Amino acid sequence: MSKLEEAKEILSSLKVPAKQQNGMCCCVLLAMANLTEEKAWESAANNWIRIHDVIAFANSNYGTTYAENSRETFRKQAMHHFRNAAFIEDNGKATNSPNYRYRLTDEMLHLIQRFGTADWERSLVRFMENHDSLVDLYASKRTMRKMPVKINGEGFTFSPGKHNQLQKAIIEEFAPRFAPNSECLYVGDTTEKDLVKNVNKLRALGFEITLHDKMPDVVLYAENKDWLYFIESVTSVGPMEPKRIKEIEEMTTGVTAGKIYVTAFLDFKTFKQFSESLAWETEVWIADMPDHMIHLNGDRFLGPRK
Repeated sequence: MSKLEEAKEILSSLKVPAKQQNGMCCCVLLAMANLTEEKAWESAANNWIRIHDVIAFANSNYGTTYAENSRETFRKQAMHHFRNAAFIEDNGKATNSPNYRYRLTDEMLHLIQRFGTADWERSLVRFMENHDSLVDLYASKRTMRKMPVKINGEGFTFSPGKHNQLQKAIIEEFAPRFAPNSECLYVGDTTEKDLVKNVNKLRALGFEITLHDKMPDVVLYAENKDWLYFIESVTSVGPMEPKRIKEIEEMTTGVTAGKIYVTAFLDFKTFKQFSESLAWETEVWIADMPDHMIHLNGDRFLGPRK
């Protein structure tokens, strides 16, 4: 097994994400340890070095052709993640200082020096007990960033981002005000496309779900009025334009409930960007002004189209 393959095995054992097991990251580990192909892991060192030195070491010893201007790529794809995992440390200088250096932590050095020995597994367990793996660490951060939301009385989480921030506002702010006692029949998430999808109820109403990309972002149903709310959460694309209305109408030919078309925006500035393209006989709701709605023409403020 080559040193690059062994470096990848070490990173894999440490539960590093796949992106940080690539050739560049393996070269970083070997350069930081000052290990050429013929050296044993027990001879690894942890001298202070620059990214420039890492690039030169990899090119000289492992046949790579990394350019000097790829330093930022090394920093973002390897150094940043390795520091988060306590594999390496820096010397505390400003990142733009010519004296800025990295080295393996003492714990990481002692661990890799035992690779291939009878003490490797025990040392690995001890290291993992003292440090969260990057996979676990990043999963935890993603969970912390997720937005809790109550949908039909149940707890869910939305992935972070403006689109989902607006969807959360639609469910928690718009619905109680303008669709009281309604049930959410459909809402997606940027990572889980069909977070809530009540297929049975939608079909009972005459709505046949087809491709996800044609579904409105949020579908609410107020049974007491027999109204369906088709709501688009718009931060950059996808308002209720005439073309969009036509697509939804074609998907809901069997629906007899009243249909209400709403475009939701986070703020008035975003609304102004799309104001000229919005279809007549539709509603606009702006999360920054949750108590108000804008109705585009028609003989009633809020209600199904005739």
